[in-house]
Amino acid sequence: MPTLKLASRNQQDGPSTTSRLAVGTHPSQSRLLSQELFLQELSSEQRRSERSGRAFLLVLISGEDLLKNSGGEPVRTATAAISSCIRETDVFGWYEQSSTLGLLMTEVLDPSTAVIESIVGKISMALQNAVRAEVYCRLAMVVRVFPDEVEDRVFCVDMSSRNVTSWIDHGLKRMIDILGSLAALIVLSPVFLLIALCVKCTSPGPVFFRKKRLGQHGKEFSFYKFRTMYANNDPDLHREYVCKLIAGSAGAKQRDGFYKLTNDPRITSLGRFLRRTSLDELPQFFNVLLNDMSLVGPRPPLAYEYEKYSTWHKRRVLELKPGMTGLWQVEGRSRTTFDEMVRMDIRYARVRNLWLDLKIMIQTPAAMITGRGAC
Repeated sequence: MPTLKLASRNQQDGPSTTSRLAVGTHPSQSRLLSQELFLQELSSEQRRSERSGRAFLLVLISGEDLLKNSGGEPVRTATAAISSCIRETDVFGWYEQSSTLGLLMTEVLDPSTAVIESIVGKISMALQNAVRAEVYCRLAMVVRVFPDEVEDRVFCVDMSSRNVTSWIDHGLKRMIDILGSLAALIVLSPVFLLIALCVKCTSPGPVFFRKKRLGQHGKEFSFYKFRTMYANNDPDLHREYVCKLIAGSAGAKQRDGFYKLTNDPRITSLGRFLRRTSLDELPQFFNVLLNDMSLVGPRPPLAYEYEKYSTWHKRRVLELKPGMTGLWQVEGRSRTTFDEMVRMDIRYARVRNLWLDLKIMIQTPAAMITGRGAC
């Protein structure tokens, strides 16, 4: 990204009343200026700001989706969304063609942090409501304030981390994940050994089952479980029922964010016990250590499950890191419909905190022992 240099400021601000930036609707601004014209406007605004002492903001919005297809749906939708919350005097165009959108917000009388955060919040909300979640999560916003008495003030906003718990809570959650998974692996090591021996002795095949699943922001990772099915089974049976259940059809049961057939012939006798008690999930403590999963969060889906999701369903995958247990696992499990499960995951995303995570973890062993709602 090009580095902009500020000319020295020749005129200081005199006493003036501060006012918040007015944000209104102006659909006519949806036409983007070319990079050449936008940079000309930027240069002119720098000179005006230097003479008048009035501040202006340069908002830069970038993302790989804009780079891939500058004339496609993502950039058109993003342009319309941003245009709906700027003023007629603001200038909108390409800061870097097909890569970075630029917005000049002129004559900002009060370039305080509070005002800038308010502007960032409105633009972010407009984008979040307009573009697909997977597009929004890959956008980034930088706000530069011109001129400044000492140096540029730069505000960086990572869209994927907005509306997420504070960095302190995020760090504490990760620390709990590491310590909790390490402790569980040490304490439960005899149980791991016993289950591994039973799996190996009761049916031919590997002890562990590994499958690719989708994590936060749709990132693929290897998901570990104790094997509960006969080796070399037909996955098409599961795929067919997943499609029916996400569409709202009956005739199968749901468990842990994916689905199981009633009396599924692919499951071993030991596997039924492991699934009913959720002991087959214990190897996922390794996934938590590897930072692919958290102790608490939504269950990670298979790729073909995700393809059948409605847009609002995808929020459960994109917004949060997947977890070993979660709100719906202790409150609903297979007694809930798919839509109800997604609503529980989204509700958890809105209200989650460390105390809620602790409460869910405390309730999980009871749900495992009773097998309440499990298949």
